[in-house]
Amino acid sequence: MRRFSGRYRSSLIIGLQGIRARKLRTLLSMVSLFLGVLAVVVVQAGASIADRAMLTDLELTAGVDGTRMIDMPSSPKAADIVVTSLRGRPDAVASLTVSGIIGEPGVRPVNEGGSPLDENWGGGETCFPDGHCEPMSSGPTGQAVEVRLTALTGDIRTFRPFRPQSGRWLDFTTVPALAPRLVLNKEAAKGFERHHVPAEMRVAGAPTNLTPQFVGVVDDGDAQPHAYARLDELTNWLPAAGLANGELRVMLAPPTPVEQVLTSRLKGAGVDMYTETIDSRKQREGELKLIRLVFFSMAGLVLLIGVAGILNVGLATVGERVEEFALRRAVGTPRMLLAGIVLAETLLTGLLTAAAAIGTSIAALKVLTTLVGDSEPLLHNVQFPWEAGVAGIIAGIIAGVLGGFVPAIRAARIPIATVMRA
Repeated sequence: MRRFSGRYRSSLIIGLQGIRARKLRTLLSMVSLFLGVLAVVVVQAGASIADRAMLTDLELTAGVDGTRMIDMPSSPKAADIVVTSLRGRPDAVASLTVSGIIGEPGVRPVNEGGSPLDENWGGGETCFPDGHCEPMSSGPTGQAVEVRLTALTGDIRTFRPFRPQSGRWLDFTTVPALAPRLVLNKEAAKGFERHHVPAEMRVAGAPTNLTPQFVGVVDDGDAQPHAYARLDELTNWLPAAGLANGELRVMLAPPTPVEQVLTSRLKGAGVDMYTETIDSRKQREGELKLIRLVFFSMAGLVLLIGVAGILNVGLATVGERVEEFALRRAVGTPRMLLAGIVLAETLLTGLLTAAAAIGTSIAALKVLTTLVGDSEPLLHNVQFPWEAGVAGIIAGIIAGVLGGFVPAIRAARIPIATVMRA
């Protein structure tokens, strides 16, 4: 074992000496291999960043993986059971979503049906202070914006990690305010930037119009205008049963005992419900594998071209060093050591190329995030993935072995008699 270790060290030392003695040829080998290793690093880095970004976007819209989600038909009975069962529970949040119109009373909103501001879905209702609503078949379009209003029993960011844009999120630890505090999503905020509407909100079931407070803006991944409020602040103006005419959903952190209590009460009341566990990564795993396979195939092709270049340089180098290797054989150098010397040079060249490719990728990512990181959420606070660095090192080692294997065998087979040419 010691003898093998000594030969290994000798191969590395002689290999380093060979690299120092042939700097230009080593540089040419690195240039031919650089693009291949860089392609592997870039593909792995891009795949890792895209994977994390996609998972983050899915968490915004669907929820964090592992979250238990219960959907049920909206009804006053179901809303009452949900609200009473989850009161004071930090491990479960209920959301009741209805339509709300903020702006001038008795007019058609600029985005009927709660459509995105740049689209027109049509439809929708006009709600009046007495609580009744009528289809928007007529009436003038005024300064009003329709939003999907979601009333929350707790902090939903545990399950859907919204990205803060400005202001602050809802504070569930304070006393409920008489003027409901609203947090808008980016699309709703865009509507209120374009249209200066009165701070008056109409919700079906409320006997009078509400006066909301806008406290913050978040990115929730929703293309429709959306507003979030505390349920206990909205119930100052209308009962929770009045909010049960829209979507009713419960999100729970497993394992939690409240799930069994809640489902038992809902079943006892005859409420139909649908329960599932969020697993966004599994749903997109096949798609990610296919994308990675395609790009890694392209990167592998570029890497093989680089390997061909280093193989060509290695064979030329061995051809020029025939007398040197024959002389080493004449003084007793084993064939395995000669092969190790050549292989060590190509391995070191591959590792140096990998280091250069990784350093270039890190620098390029740093420059990119500095220039456009603030405008692109995908690049905001992104870090160079360690998986890309490992992939670059592995690619450098593989390229060094493949590019040096044939030259190493050729060097080991040089006969001692060749030394007579010198």
